[in-house]
Amino acid sequence: MNTSIDPRATLAPTSLKNDATDPKTHKLQKLRQSCREFEAIYVNEMYKSMRKSIPESGLFEKDMADTLYQEMLDMEMARETAKGDGMGIGKAMYEQLKNTHFPDKVEK
Repeated sequence: MNTSIDPRATLAPTSLKNDATDPKTHKLQKLRQSCREFEAIYVNEMYKSMRKSIPESGLFEKDMADTLYQEMLDMEMARETAKGDGMGIGKAMYEQLKNTHFPDKVEK
């Protein structure tokens, strides 16, 4: 009994279209990522405004390291907020731009 496998059978090229290599799909993914980043920047600005509205107690001195750490923390919180559907700003922006630039592409 011969149990060897013909290598040509396993390495044959497929004729199925790979959706990951589709240029429109790639552009839509980049558009979605850009919309998320825009939402993160928007949320970060909102966090900055909220932080400025809190009066300083004067109990602890603020130095450059504290300010830098707080800004970095706010940016990471804004990125986490914008992940997935986020607050909806990025998603709404994506839907509008997707329909404007890719009217023939239907996404599931």
